[in-house]
Amino acid sequence: QVQLVESGGGLVQAGGSLRLSCAASGLTFSSYAMGWFRQVPGKEREFLAAISGSSYRIDYTDSVKGRFTISRDNAKNTVYLQMNNLKLEDTAVYFCGLDLRFPSRVAANYDYWGQGTQVTVSS
Repeated sequence: QVQLVESGGGLVQAGGSLRLSCAASGLTFSSYAMGWFRQVPGKEREFLAAISGSSYRIDYTDSVKGRFTISRDNAKNTVYLQMNNLKLEDTAVYFCGLDLRFPSRVAANYDYWGQGTQVTVSS
């Protein structure tokens, strides 16, 4: 079955960087779009970035443009989220998702999710 496993979260000071990874298994990874979202308690899952299977289409929400970079290595079945200049408000659980159709900003469109990885930004 399809499995997504995130890693790379942790505690970082404001202004610091983290790189999240999401390893996929159980399908032809290069054929599908991937996205990164985050969620804080009591709020909906928030779109951050998405990338098509070939990396031709990349999309970011405005709040992370210039700070976060999504990329993928299809040989390793892995998608990454490089996060720089982290802010206190970036504290959340970060999820990767797989969309069987195309890169989307809508969480409900994603078919599979990882378990999430906590990112905590401290002052």
